[in-house]
Amino acid sequence: MDQNATVTVAQYWAVGLFVVAVIALCAFMIGVASLLGGRSKGRSKSLPFESGVIGTGSARQRFSVKFYLVAMLFVIFDIEAVFLFAWAVAVRETGWTGFAGAAVFIFILLAGLIYDSRVGALDWAPKRNTRDPGS
Repeated sequence: MDQNATVTVAQYWAVGLFVVAVIALCAFMIGVASLLGGRSKGRSKSLPFESGVIGTGSARQRFSVKFYLVAMLFVIFDIEAVFLFAWAVAVRETGWTGFAGAAVFIFILLAGLIYDSRVGALDWAPKRNTRDPGS
C-alpha cells in the first residue's frame, strides 16, 4: 500500500468499525427477537390492532380537501415556529439585524395567514347561502 492509502485507512478506521458494529447490532437484535418472540396463534391474534380498537368501516374513506389544506397549513406554520425558536435562542448574537430579519419573517407569515383567511382556506363550515330564501 502506498502512503496515501495508509493515511486514509488510519483516518477512517473508526467510521468503518462503527458501521460494522451497527450492522452487527441490528442483526443481533433481529435474530434474538425472532428466537425469543411469541408464537401464539388464535382468532384474536389475527385481528388488526389499532390503538386497542378494532377498525370499522372502509379504509378508502374520503375526506374533504379542506382537511388536507388545514393540515398542510398547520405543518407549514409549525415549521416556521421552529425557525423562530432557533432565532430566539440566538437573539443576542444576531443583534438588530437578526431582529429585523425575524420581523420581516413574521410579517410574511402574517400576510400569508391573512391571505389564507381571506380566500377561505381556514373555513371548516360550508358557506351560508347569501340569497334571500323568499326570492
